[in-house]
Amino acid sequence: MRKTNAGLLTEPYVAQVERWPQVGRHIMAQFDDASVVVYQAYCREIAQYALEHGHFGGPFSLDRMSWIKPNFLWMMYRCGWSTKGNQEVTLAIRLRRSAFDEILRGAVHSTYVPEVYGSRERWQQEIAGSCVRVQWDPDHDPSGASVQRRAVQLGLRGEILAKYAKAWIVDIEDVSGFAISQAQHAVRPYVGLLTPKETVYPVSDRETAERLGIDEVGHD
Repeated sequence: MRKTNAGLLTEPYVAQVERWPQVGRHIMAQFDDASVVVYQAYCREIAQYALEHGHFGGPFSLDRMSWIKPNFLWMMYRCGWSTKGNQEVTLAIRLRRSAFDEILRGAVHSTYVPEVYGSRERWQQEIAGSCVRVQWDPDHDPSGASVQRRAVQLGLRGEILAKYAKAWIVDIEDVSGFAISQAQHAVRPYVGLLTPKETVYPVSDRETAERLGIDEVGHD
């Protein structure tokens, strides 16, 4: 196991993928007892302010929804390993774990799920009153190909976004250099590819886990 300059623990991807669930909805993340790492990719102006101040502000807008991703490879798929325009700086944001759990508790699905909300009207009411959206998307392997496992992303707005942007952050690090250095290895058979060490995040609150549709490890 190695550390990036940002303090992320890394391991060879080929070793990690053997341990990860292959199907189902799972929150894959790097975490400890006190914190959870999430990722966002921004233009240089937004990222530079965040890195200099230790929180988001300046050109960062609190008036729009901001999406966080605890899964590194999903972020790499989205930002093209830190090469896409206006996403060239990948940030690893370490949040208080209690804050991450609060985000999960308040999340409402971005699309109607009948078995959770019953009626569409109730879902629309919950959407209107919630500051957090949850969305499950196909996860991706390093090449960008979809896999059967689902990855989560969480959209934040309003009061929750304001807390996230400043009060809940433990640390912010630029991991763009690490991402770019690993992009050359993101081709099969992925020899030499290092990725942040991630495991299934345990959602201890059963009601939250069931509401979000999180699967038990080993189940689809």
